Amino acid sequence: MKVCGVEIKSNEVIVSLLSLDDGLFLIPDCRARRLTLTNINSTQDLREFQFAFAKLMSDYQVEVVAIKQRPMKGKFAGGAVGFKLEAAIELISELKVVLISATQSKQVLKDNPMPVDFSTTGLKAFQEIAFTTAYVACMAE
Repeated sequence: MKVCGVEIKSNEVIVSLLSLDDGLFLIPDCRARRLTLTNINSTQDLREFQFAFAKLMSDYQVEVVAIKQRPMKGKFAGGAVGFKLEAAIELISELKVVLISATQSKQVLKDNPMPVDFSTTGLKAFQEIAFTTAYVACMAE
């Protein structure tokens, strides 16, 4: 199973691919670490973002997209643009999209600790949350 972990920050989506095959985790190379919505008020730019994301997932044959869920209100609430990006991803008909809550993530990581330290993965530091989200989705399946 190939999973793409997603963290949404403001007007950008940070991605990390993770593949689970016969109990072995693989971290495939990916041509993009993040995708950005340049003009948040443009319908055309939103469509281009959605197309680029769908193309990326198709090219890497991603089966599940796991998005780190953000609170709707409160101190750590996600912004309107982030929810717009999340909706654009969720509306891609070819993708299975799951939301990973903080509670679910903590429980899965408690039951199945990460087998490797993140620093040894070769990914950039800003991809850690996306990677963890992908790992949680793999273990939750």
